[in-house]
Amino acid sequence: MKHCVLIIDGAADRPLPNHDGKTCLELAHTPNLDAMAREGVVGLARTVPPGMEPSSACACMSILGYDPKRYSIGRSAIEARSMGISIEDGDVLFRCNLVAVEDGRMLDYSSGHISTAEAHSLIDALETSLGNENLRFYPGVGYRNICKIRGAGESLLATCTPPHDIPGEPIAEFLPHGPGSEFLRELMARSEDALRRHPVNHERKARGETPATMIWLFWGSGTFADLPPFRLLYGLNAAMTSGVDLLRGLALMAAIDNLDIAGVTDGLDNDYAAQGNGALRALADHDLVVIHVEAPDEAGHAGSVDEKVAAIERTDSDIAGRLLAWQGDALRILAMPDHPTPIEVRTHTPDPVPFLLWGPGFAASGATRLTEADAERSGVFFEEGHTLMGQLVKG
Repeated sequence: MKHCVLIIDGAADRPLPNHDGKTCLELAHTPNLDAMAREGVVGLARTVPPGMEPSSACACMSILGYDPKRYSIGRSAIEARSMGISIEDGDVLFRCNLVAVEDGRMLDYSSGHISTAEAHSLIDALETSLGNENLRFYPGVGYRNICKIRGAGESLLATCTPPHDIPGEPIAEFLPHGPGSEFLRELMARSEDALRRHPVNHERKARGETPATMIWLFWGSGTFADLPPFRLLYGLNAAMTSGVDLLRGLALMAAIDNLDIAGVTDGLDNDYAAQGNGALRALADHDLVVIHVEAPDEAGHAGSVDEKVAAIERTDSDIAGRLLAWQGDALRILAMPDHPTPIEVRTHTPDPVPFLLWGPGFAASGATRLTEADAERSGVFFEEGHTLMGQLVKG
């Protein structure tokens, strides 16, 4: 028996008033997921325990079969693990987004989805102009980067707001505040001069693209902590494909192999077909493969119904379709979003998400689609989302 987990990041939504009250999952044409839904179990699962932040770190940890209440690890530490950043006593880590602020308001949390190559040039410039033995900048994927600070542990006490939570809002109301926040605010302000002068931003403006005007620090954490090996918990040798450091970091912490598949990205330019083919190839020498697709979440943060629907449809046609057509060993599939990223709020919410269990041993639950409404009508509900992995691998 082989197993696959398909994480359609942020695909869940709320009814859209301008689209007859349908969600993006309902608007999308998904014949392959529909076929699985008719034959398998569809229900709702809570991937974000009450009181916890509805981040992908928490929600994806649940899907991977780890209780986020028990294994609470800061998101920046997970990403840093993927990036090979060392952390010692006295070091703290912060996610360091390249953002665009205009007239004092958050114009774009991703600087127009700045490319990884451009972001690396900007982060290198920040390292040169602001970095020292106590302050380091590390480039990640696109707008997502890491800042490491030594000797400022009190900064972890600061209240920080993710920039994707405040589109169009005055940033003065959401800058780091409270104990330990002064250093973070000062560093964010100092970044503006270094970025303003950089050729990458001049070139982006000349092309009519959004420049990166400052860094935004949030999701602070201070320690690494590995998870129990996935194979020890579930008895399976697992691999993962993802275009973001967060999922790759979780894989490393759980001793899950990371797949290097050309063309896998965090956006609509993702090569879905290559990702699906690469995942299926990995099943030759792995018992389980995790396929993480980031694009629906990015579209949700951008408030784009069309892009979110397109990402869901590409996931269905190029990945779910390949899973259904696979001619290898018997295959069991868990497909689901990690959390909702509703178009109306453009950020994550902690609402339960629909899931689908398909393959040998799973009987039809009466649903016809993997949607929020079908999942609710089924009456199947898992209060603890991390227990779904046990359902997939043990039945």
